Amino acid sequence: MKTANLAIVFTDIKGFTARTSQQGFEENRRMLRLHDALLMPVFKAFGGRKIKTIGDAFLVVFESPTQAVLCGVAIQDRLWDFNRRVAEPEQIHVRVAINMGEVRLEGGDVFGEPVNIAARVEGVADAGEIVFTEAVYLAMNKAEVPSEDRGQHELKGIPEKIRVYRVPKGAYRLGAPGDKPADPTSAGAAAPAENPPYGGLALTKIANLPAPEPETLLNKDWTELAANGAQSARKMSEQAIEVARKVPPKVWLGVGAAAIALFLVVGLVHLVSSAGKTPVEQALAKGDLKGAEQEVRKLKPGPERDYLEGKVEEEKKDYSDASKHYEAAARQDHREAFKRLLEMTESEQCWSRANAAVALGRLKRQAAVGALRDLADSKFSDENVPSGGLGGLFGRTCDSRVRAAEALKAIEGKPGE
Repeated sequence: MKTANLAIVFTDIKGFTARTSQQGFEENRRMLRLHDALLMPVFKAFGGRKIKTIGDAFLVVFESPTQAVLCGVAIQDRLWDFNRRVAEPEQIHVRVAINMGEVRLEGGDVFGEPVNIAARVEGVADAGEIVFTEAVYLAMNKAEVPSEDRGQHELKGIPEKIRVYRVPKGAYRLGAPGDKPADPTSAGAAAPAENPPYGGLALTKIANLPAPEPETLLNKDWTELAANGAQSARKMSEQAIEVARKVPPKVWLGVGAAAIALFLVVGLVHLVSSAGKTPVEQALAKGDLKGAEQEVRKLKPGPERDYLEGKVEEEKKDYSDASKHYEAAARQDHREAFKRLLEMTESEQCWSRANAAVALGRLKRQAAVGALRDLADSKFSDENVPSGGLGGLFGRTCDSRVRAAEALKAIEGKPGE
């Protein structure tokens, strides 16, 4: 068994579940891509290694606790810089939590009590904050990062109280890489509104990191569209050329030119409208369920196939099989599959909510806790109504709130388990 002493960093987006319920599929995917584009360069710059993404959450490990904390500080200042340039609906606010300890390394993932504590400490943080445990505080270079004791906290599932610290916001001096705060003793003072909340304390240590320009980041999907659609565009151009070759010269300037122009316009519209969609999703968008099933069978086994099979089964209203496919894909770190399970907990169909809750309980991921708590506390008119649908046996009643409560118990566990 391989182990290592690492700093564990969790980040997640404030109000992610609420925003997801108000966004369409494409809007949500765009937000997550934007989130990744903003944070990933910072993780890499400070030597972080991404272990996995879980919905809106990152789990990243660092060999140095100091670098882990500095990375969190840099993330918050970078997001501040981005958020001040965009409208409120486009803004992204995250919280950062850090713990340190010996973890078990297995299959590219990390396991152990330090990971569980880091996930719990995240609940102590507010958006825009960096919080860390006493283990991090004792091991890090305190001359590089100011800190503030936030006292001991009882964390669910953790038998002992954990002392938590945070990086105070302050008007630190901006300067060259390696600079220290101008006056650490006054770090708790609020920074001027025109300055980053942490004064660029950590960002100045990163060389060649471009500013988070909204125009570039918000239009990233168009760049991907051009790349992903290049092959289709070339094929359409070749088809147009073949058509042009068959048109007599005298006709070219008349009907032939108009027809070819129409062909190109229709092809371009099709390219844009289907960009980013798999053949399975395109078939589902047309209501062609049989065609979608045929396209799924062409795919190689793997997380993408599991995810798309889930979409097909969900379209068939077989919520049990759909959730199982999404669960299988999520276990292989398929972000959209996990996100879809979260979305299903807000469905108008009880069996959709119930089966999603069961799957999330089996996955045992902290990122699902918020959605499951919302479901456990919700009120739906179709609860406890006998159903003969595909969600369960004939005559069985559905209670998604009970399933959510059971899933929460599976994820949160009990002290000593």
